[in-house]
Amino acid sequence: MKETLEEFEQWGADVIFGRARGFRATMMRLLLWMLSGLFRLAVKLRLRRYRSGSKQQAYLGMQVVSIGNLTVGGTGKTPVVELFARELEKRGRRPAILSRGYKSKKLKQVQEWVSRENGQVIPEESMPKVVSQGGEPILKVKYAGDEPWMLANNLPGVSVVVDKDRVKGGRFAMQELDADMLILDDGMQYLDLAHSIDVVLIDQNAPFGTGQMLPRGTLREPARNLCRADYIFITKCDGSSNARLIERMRKHNRHAEIIECTHGPQYLEDLFSGEQLPLEFLKDKYVAAISGIAVPESFENLLKKLGAQVEFHRVFSDHHNFNQKDIDGFMLRCIRRDIDMIVTTEKDAVRFIKPTELDVPVYFLRIEVDILEGQDVWERLVGRICGQKPVADPLLMRQMAG
Repeated sequence: MKETLEEFEQWGADVIFGRARGFRATMMRLLLWMLSGLFRLAVKLRLRRYRSGSKQQAYLGMQVVSIGNLTVGGTGKTPVVELFARELEKRGRRPAILSRGYKSKKLKQVQEWVSRENGQVIPEESMPKVVSQGGEPILKVKYAGDEPWMLANNLPGVSVVVDKDRVKGGRFAMQELDADMLILDDGMQYLDLAHSIDVVLIDQNAPFGTGQMLPRGTLREPARNLCRADYIFITKCDGSSNARLIERMRKHNRHAEIIECTHGPQYLEDLFSGEQLPLEFLKDKYVAAISGIAVPESFENLLKKLGAQVEFHRVFSDHHNFNQKDIDGFMLRCIRRDIDMIVTTEKDAVRFIKPTELDVPVYFLRIEVDILEGQDVWERLVGRICGQKPVADPLLMRQMAG
């Protein structure tokens, strides 16, 4: 059943991106196009409720930096979240990352946590999943979600909290983890929690996705909603001019400051030994790629750009949970094709299972964000976050005054 659902999900992605052909795919695209109109209307009505005040936002008395995008996946959001958290922690702030933990499993037993305020065990309904409290991850990947676990693993000084209700997660981080600011991962559409700063990511290669709304396309909101951004990061830049793209964005947002960055490969790391190799090691190697990400083409193209001979690429649905059959079958194919090495993404590496027979070495490609244009904007942004005093919760202030 699970495999059937994932196959349908992958086929759905092929339909949206135009990779699937034939009568069924054409009919599905027509149906999705009609549903997109309803989705657009729902998004518009939802935003109107927040703007009119009929739907209330929570203010937690501290800065909330939202990092999100207009589209579904593929903008390189996780490395940008890591960049923010690492830099802010280095400058003396105590950030906590709030994530919904997409595709994470429910805990069999809720974590037991004794409140530092009253010494009482926190009730289950008030307890989010604590992936990290500023040390190593304390949950397994399947319960944390791949991206939160990866962030917790890479950021030993930063707390990571997972809950669909990120207001609850934020309150917990503030009261129990000593956070003095919150980073809202994938936060553009999460409006229950008020944002102090909105950072929106735009992929240079597909700035507005497929150009159509979900479920026919990949847009979560119309392009004009870019107007809500305080800062725009143009991601995955290749060094070419973004003048035309910036001109397009300025039609929707005339005030946001812009940073241009690239998601640059740093090195290869062996999944099981931890050995690190320089990128030059890929040159002329016969490589098999395996991934479960939103835009697998970008990963394969990067490997080729680094000089690898990509013999084949096994693609799974985004956030796919690998099982032993997946990995052993892939390894057997690699052995038959006399592959030099297997390469996956860092996000996939945290879900990767050790093959029964490790006959071909498995590496992941470490990616980090490098700012190409707008270093001065970045410095001002970080300075603004570090220097700004927390904004008081107006409801709390009224209660205290009363």
